[in-house]
Amino acid sequence: MKILLISILFLIASSCIEDVNTKNYTFESIRINNQDWMTTNLDVSRFRNGDLILHAKTDEEWKQAGTNKQPAWCYYDNEKRNGRLYGKLYNWYAVSDAREIAPIGWHVPSDLEWSKLIDYLGGEDYAGEKLKSKDGWFKNGVNWNESGFSALPGGYRSPGGFDGLKTDAIFWSSTEEKNDYSWNREMFYGNNSVTRFNYHNWHGFSVRCIKDWYTFFN
Repeated sequence: MKILLISILFLIASSCIEDVNTKNYTFESIRINNQDWMTTNLDVSRFRNGDLILHAKTDEEWKQAGTNKQPAWCYYDNEKRNGRLYGKLYNWYAVSDAREIAPIGWHVPSDLEWSKLIDYLGGEDYAGEKLKSKDGWFKNGVNWNESGFSALPGGYRSPGGFDGLKTDAIFWSSTEEKNDYSWNREMFYGNNSVTRFNYHNWHGFSVRCIKDWYTFFN
């Protein structure tokens, strides 16, 4: 009887964990030039409506999700311990899905919203050192994190495998460029820049969310 009760409580606790990821949970954020940004990488496994996002563990599963334009996520190197600090990596099909990957009151920033942030912090050549966290980077770099954004180098996943942990922070935008390519922002440990690229949607990158505009006045 005691074992059964413990099992039930565990299931309830697990359900609550999923709820705080997608519903009524207060996320740490920082206001930068009238934008409110999360200060950690997104780490949810469900869409806002509760539907599960595919956890693609193997290279074959990841490639198949990309071919099928199916939303998917993974941990870097498929190691859960990497997710504790760096969050999950998502393909763009998860980012753009109509069920919405961002928690209520938040959304994945557009290319324009990223540009507004970068321009405010000095432009593409200088904003990186103000955005990057002081810790967690290869050789610890020279990062001021003046903005409080705390960009973390979660690396990335391509069809060929994983790379860039502790050296690259790459974040999706919600803006598709064309022909299955979408815009993102990349920071590298070796310089202070923030680079605007478009990569194929099957890549796995980190996600940072920005608060919905109307919530500024609530």
